[in-house]
Amino acid sequence: MLRPSHAHTAFTATILLMASTFLSRIIGLARVKYIVWLFGRGMEADALNGAFYLPDMISYFLVGGAASITFVTILTRYRETGREVEGERSLSVILTTMYLVLGGAIVLAEIFAPWYIHWWFPGFNAQKAALCVRLTRILLPAQLCFFAGGVFGAVLLVRKQFSVQAVAPLIYGLGTIVGGALLVQRIGVSSLAIGTVAGAFLGPFLLNWIFAKRAGTHYRPILDWHDKGLREWVRLSLPLMVGVSLVTADSWIIGHFASGTSGAVSLMSYAKQLFAAPMAMLAQAAGAATMPFFASMWSQKRQFEFATGVADSVSRVAALGFLAASGMVALAVPLVELLFLGGRFSAADARECAAYFAVFSVSMFLWSAQAIYARAFYAAGNTLVPMAAGTIVTVVSLPIYYGLYRWHGAMGLAFASDIGIALQTLTIALLLHQRRMVSLASLEYRELGRCLVAALSSGIGVAAVLWGLERMLGYPGNAHLAGQIRWTDLGLLVVGTAVWITIAKRVLEKTGSALPRVMMKRLGWR
Repeated sequence: MLRPSHAHTAFTATILLMASTFLSRIIGLARVKYIVWLFGRGMEADALNGAFYLPDMISYFLVGGAASITFVTILTRYRETGREVEGERSLSVILTTMYLVLGGAIVLAEIFAPWYIHWWFPGFNAQKAALCVRLTRILLPAQLCFFAGGVFGAVLLVRKQFSVQAVAPLIYGLGTIVGGALLVQRIGVSSLAIGTVAGAFLGPFLLNWIFAKRAGTHYRPILDWHDKGLREWVRLSLPLMVGVSLVTADSWIIGHFASGTSGAVSLMSYAKQLFAAPMAMLAQAAGAATMPFFASMWSQKRQFEFATGVADSVSRVAALGFLAASGMVALAVPLVELLFLGGRFSAADARECAAYFAVFSVSMFLWSAQAIYARAFYAAGNTLVPMAAGTIVTVVSLPIYYGLYRWHGAMGLAFASDIGIALQTLTIALLLHQRRMVSLASLEYRELGRCLVAALSSGIGVAAVLWGLERMLGYPGNAHLAGQIRWTDLGLLVVGTAVWITIAKRVLEKTGSALPRVMMKRLGWR
């Protein structure tokens, strides 16, 4: 399974990418912990977190998911019809064209970064804004590495080779930490941005390029505006570029409003990144693993298998999303304190961050389901409908974010995020249903109901047990030192996790759920 040339099944690919995503998120959390320890929720932390917004926006609007979504679809079509040589030429044309376009955009962004920061983060003072501009300019070139790496990675994905995709994010995540460890004493927070760019070059770009070349792919600089593959890529990618999905815009919108509250950009970013760890294991890993298989089914006109495959995948990740959310909400405070408390990050900061994390976690099943639904459209070569729908949902959601922020401050933004992703998921699901691509009736509602009951039961049970233990221990009132708090949090996490697993498993078995049996069988434990 770990050989770069190994051709995976949908299940083994999902397991591999889930394991990779888990390790990547562990490294990501170590990266966040490092930032939290050094800078807490202070000016440097807000500036660093804000510095990622402009590079992300450029990548989103100019690349538009071309590498991981549309390019997989195009290369799959070439491979299924025996036109791999033509596909390789189109790869070179697209990569050359986009390097010119993306490179030009990055140059312009370097110039106009001060105006952007002032506009998008109106709450930043002059000193914080200036620091954010400097960090933004350092991070911008990394988008060239991500795009090229994504294109070469698509070559491997089409061949059902996922091992490199599993390793590349780990290298990227380590870059920030290594850069900080080597240079933070000399150049401060800028060292983390430099390390991030180095990680993007060594992992997502260099690793994918090396193994794509070993697989027989050769890149040649070619400009050909009449290339059929380029035109097909533009047709598929243009909707992704001109539209905007709330899946991506959610963090941007939160950052825009939160800039008016000191430290809120950092705290909500930390909460989002902690939430992204389990969410990525469910949504992103499953979505990335199933995308080539969905594309292959659709190109071979196996619509029934396509529909049932998508519905089964949605049912599984949503069911697991219910269960994961219950544990995350109940264990939010000890988890955040254990991971982030210390250095310039106080206990009060940890409690506030945990509250945001708990609210984000409620929507875990929605984030998981929409990732599969969206890829069903992309696998069928239809990017216009989901992006048009996503843009409308984003526009409709803006007053919700604004209103809840004015009403409840930063916490209102967390609630608005949950409402927005609910609208996004429901809209995409209804569109698939109306086009007779994936029926809503195909979802396993009984199994979802059993998992929801198990999630509520286990979450309530854990909350009750932790409340009793905290009262008995007098926590946090008698825990004055960060070290004492962390040991107490570790104990609460261990006990809470054991209670969560016990109650959830018991309820699932009593209600007749097949999930425990299927998971144990798939993992080879029974």
